[in-house]
Amino acid sequence: MKYYLAVDIGASSGRHILAHMEDGKMVLEEMYRFVNGNVVRDGHLCWEFDRLFTEIVNGIKACADAGKAPVSMGIDTWGVDFVLLDKDDHVLGDTIAYRDSRTNGMDEELSKLISPEELYSRTGIQKQLYNSIYQLLAIKKEHPEYLEQAESFLMTPEYFNFLLTGVKKNEYTNATTGQLVNAQTKDWDYELIEKIGVPTKIFGKLNMPKTSVGMLKEEIAAQVGCQLEVVLPATHDTGSAVLAVPANDDDFVYLSSGTWSLMGIERKEAECSLKSMEYNFTNEGGYDYRFRYLKNIMGLWMLQSVRKEMSAGDKKYSFPELIAMAKEADGFPSIVECNDQSFLAPESMTKAVQDFCEKSGQPVPKTMGEVMVVIYNSLARCYAETISQLEEMSGRTFSRLHIVGGGCQDAFLNKKTKEATGKEVFAGPVEGTALGNLMVQMMKDGTFTSLEEARTCVAASFDVKPVE
Repeated sequence: MKYYLAVDIGASSGRHILAHMEDGKMVLEEMYRFVNGNVVRDGHLCWEFDRLFTEIVNGIKACADAGKAPVSMGIDTWGVDFVLLDKDDHVLGDTIAYRDSRTNGMDEELSKLISPEELYSRTGIQKQLYNSIYQLLAIKKEHPEYLEQAESFLMTPEYFNFLLTGVKKNEYTNATTGQLVNAQTKDWDYELIEKIGVPTKIFGKLNMPKTSVGMLKEEIAAQVGCQLEVVLPATHDTGSAVLAVPANDDDFVYLSSGTWSLMGIERKEAECSLKSMEYNFTNEGGYDYRFRYLKNIMGLWMLQSVRKEMSAGDKKYSFPELIAMAKEADGFPSIVECNDQSFLAPESMTKAVQDFCEKSGQPVPKTMGEVMVVIYNSLARCYAETISQLEEMSGRTFSRLHIVGGGCQDAFLNKKTKEATGKEVFAGPVEGTALGNLMVQMMKDGTFTSLEEARTCVAASFDVKPVE
């Protein structure tokens, strides 16, 4: 039996998912799970990369201990975050997370160096204050010595790959999220990088998904009890999730639903027009140089945050309990703008929702059910508006919406989305990101000869339900 391992790390948790083929279908098994989140260090929100790497190694060992050693593995994570390494391969500074406020005001600094319009026409990437380009400007302002000492720029999954193999390889799909890659050349925009005063030497060759990074270092192989090949999937989690959409036509919009909602279509060419910029669409790189033309929407982060606030002390609320409260309050009329900066990292999401409603002259939700239903209705409204804009920008009408990822299990949100969009809606597969990661490894190994064949297998292997 051949096993393939996807290490899928999101903002709140990570999982090791094994795949093998059985009777022509893909079979998945979760082998290991661990918690992720931000910690505060020196006043900044940071990731615990050392602990996460320990968990990655623990999960590989769990596979080997179960007698299911994989032939290959791939790591995918969120985008934009990175480390700078010095000449001795030590990390310079703290591993600061994208939700940290250090980038506040960096958009003004950047606009002195390049206009927002030119930046978008070059990169096709939507303005998000957490993009790598703003993070680099924050480093340049706070710690210019880091940029002087830096020899390598590695995004989160690339850094973990380096720790596993000793090999540094930058990967295309994740690189595009940082707003440093040219949408036409599909390579680092070195002219832009020079313009913002960052050394170009730290950016390595961009590699495509399916590229081999290397074998495990001997000491890691001894630790986990097996040897395997580390392969680049689409290392940006959305890039992987989009691969797992179970459709081979182009009559659909996808929604990768998790902490973030990523909604868009696949395109062969980037759309870098002013209208596209006004709508804040982004052209992220995808598998085989397809563009993921999409919008980042705050997503289940808002619901997760409310749940976390409510679950202080002994009482822990499950999502079904919160959904039941939201159903009771259904009909509460207020709507918030999900992508407003006030919802990015508030001290209290509940208060942020209430404050937005008050400032915009709408009824203020008082009960938890009312807060939840405001978020649900706001997300559904945002999805509907985004589809309208996608149709306008592409000059097409789409009949279906495919929701993949963990958020597709929220039947209440699915129903709201169907009502708001008026589209046929299909939910599943749940493990969209891990599946896309695994599909790339299996294509590299010859299990599938093409993406079309892999998607056909996904559609046959996993439960994809129409939303009633």
